[in-house]
Amino acid sequence: MKKDTILVVDDEQALLKLLRVNLERDYRVLLATHGEQAIQTVALEQPDLVVLDIMLGSGEDGFQVCRRLREFSDVPVIMLTARVQENDKVQGFAVGADDYVTKPFSPKELLSRINAVLRRVQGGTRPQTSSIKIGPLEINPVRRWVTLEGKSVDLTPTEYKLLYYLASNKGKVLLHSEILAHVWGSEYRDEVEYLRVYLSRLRQKLEKDPGSPKLLHTLPGIGYVLDDKE
Repeated sequence: MKKDTILVVDDEQALLKLLRVNLERDYRVLLATHGEQAIQTVALEQPDLVVLDIMLGSGEDGFQVCRRLREFSDVPVIMLTARVQENDKVQGFAVGADDYVTKPFSPKELLSRINAVLRRVQGGTRPQTSSIKIGPLEINPVRRWVTLEGKSVDLTPTEYKLLYYLASNKGKVLLHSEILAHVWGSEYRDEVEYLRVYLSRLRQKLEKDPGSPKLLHTLPGIGYVLDDKE
């Protein structure tokens, strides 16, 4: 069976070697030490996932690299950070990251996160074949297309999975914990900040006025509901 390909981007050679040793049993591992090399490797090799350090030694930082990746690729990205500020995590999600791991971490922890993200992106139940229409929004589950007023909307795999889950439960209030468990996995059940950031990104792409949403509604302290009823 063909192994998934993981690109690890970090300027610390010792960490690159450690991660290669621990990941290559299950994955084909590629390495990059700076942003430009990472961009070129993703374009040429099309890896299945990128592990990207925020703090790169020279040139662009991880946030800038992730933003550039999102201009041409929806490859899942796990960011590594030695900083614990909540703003770093929020900024990472805002530029398109799918998850983060805080240094120091064990290779086992990173492997668990990689497996969880790949399951989220590649797995899931068999989608329904008919399109889902909610007001001006239409989702084609077979082709994984999303249109708004007839115009195509580009979503990352995680954004699409979140939107599809909400749309499949149109008009139903979904609790934070059940959304997180379904989209990210049961181990993410308490990571409400993940959900807030991704809902904000979906609103930026789907709502004319994200501050006054007509489709993606919040029930403070409870959860979210997707409906075209105000």
